[in-house]
Amino acid sequence: MEDGTSKSPGYCADTVPDQGFDISHWDSREDCETRQILDRVADKWSLLVIALLDERSLRFTELRRSVQGVSQRMLTRTLRHLERDGLVHRTVHPVVPPRVDYSLTPLGASLHSTIKALVDWTEVHKGAIAAARDAYDLRAAEEAEIAATTPAVRSAPF
Repeated sequence: MEDGTSKSPGYCADTVPDQGFDISHWDSREDCETRQILDRVADKWSLLVIALLDERSLRFTELRRSVQGVSQRMLTRTLRHLERDGLVHRTVHPVVPPRVDYSLTPLGASLHSTIKALVDWTEVHKGAIAAARDAYDLRAAEEAEIAATTPAVRSAPF
């Protein structure tokens, strides 16, 4: 393979050996495998499901009750995607009616510690974020007021 060429259309990492953080891991192309994985594990339903399953295995109905706002269809899709990615294990019990339990795999449990670190960071910085939001909203309101009271400047036709 020549220097500077990618391994495949879905490969988004640089061809230079790892020398620390590589910004190409944040490639915005839809076919980037890293982006696809981040999109999956960082969506709001996946984060909540992984957090809930860290405590214990849960039945579908228990998950649905615990995740406010999620539809049955979306929870089903989320669980299927997480199972496909190897983060969640689905156990079907041979009883009538069928009982299905979901639990984290070791890979999913390792992701939970990363999610917990993100939640901890959010807890520590939520005051600063709230202050930044308030300042932004104030500036935006002032700019909107100025724009509303300033006559529009018309450009001359070409």
